[in-house]
Amino acid sequence: MKYKQVNPMQKWQRLSGLLTLLVLIFLILPIVIIMPLSLSSGSFLSYPMPGFSMRWYEELLTNYKWTKALQNSAIIGISSAVLAMVIGLMAAIGINAMKKGAARAVVMGLFIAPLMTPLIIMAVSLFLFYSKLGLSGKMLGIIIAHAILGTPFVVVSVFAGLQKFDMTLMRAAKSLGASSWYAYRNVMFPILKPAVVSGLLFAFVTSFDEIIIVLFLAGPDHITLPIRLFEGIRDELTPVVISAAMVMVLISVGSMGLIEWVRRRSEAAKEA
Repeated sequence: MKYKQVNPMQKWQRLSGLLTLLVLIFLILPIVIIMPLSLSSGSFLSYPMPGFSMRWYEELLTNYKWTKALQNSAIIGISSAVLAMVIGLMAAIGINAMKKGAARAVVMGLFIAPLMTPLIIMAVSLFLFYSKLGLSGKMLGIIIAHAILGTPFVVVSVFAGLQKFDMTLMRAAKSLGASSWYAYRNVMFPILKPAVVSGLLFAFVTSFDEIIIVLFLAGPDHITLPIRLFEGIRDELTPVVISAAMVMVLISVGSMGLIEWVRRRSEAAKEA
């Protein structure tokens, strides 16, 4: 009787796949367990649930404290993501135009530094800086701070897209009489659109979920959804807190799904 030999590499692949699955289950299981409580008809977080109801989602969408927090998060998230997209796009194009060397590496490092800086240090620094500028406690200050956090995602995403972009297309467009702006807008930007959209969505999700910087910089009228969620856990632990958490999870998952859809659509267009 012959036994089929298993390649040692296949064993490691199966083991790594099993470990990855276990880690994913460990991370996702708490969310899956808590999700149904947002539909509980009771007033407390407990199993078994007395029944199903949408009352807590209705509370989330009608209670001024929650709607105001959701509105602030949306305004700050969208504004900071757009600002990060503009800055990151220009920065990535500029860095790509630089010659390879130490200067290019330093500039790139400066733009991605916010990814490596602890948020608490950034929050304290911005608070002290904003206090002198009069931006502390204002929404504009939070938008600028979140744009700083989101810019590295745009820079990395667009810079990666530029590595696959054929710059001869730009030279060809200019040789045919196109202005620089026309060439960027009609030649480069359409090709880089998936990378730009990916960076924009990453910046939005980063802003929407951020809590530490907002704790230092937000005024009483600029409480975001994560801050309100934190206060709800501390002061009023009811299923409305789970409903708010589910909204945040759905927005984050939806954004990541949109990024993947844009990526696949871009690959399909290239193959076609």
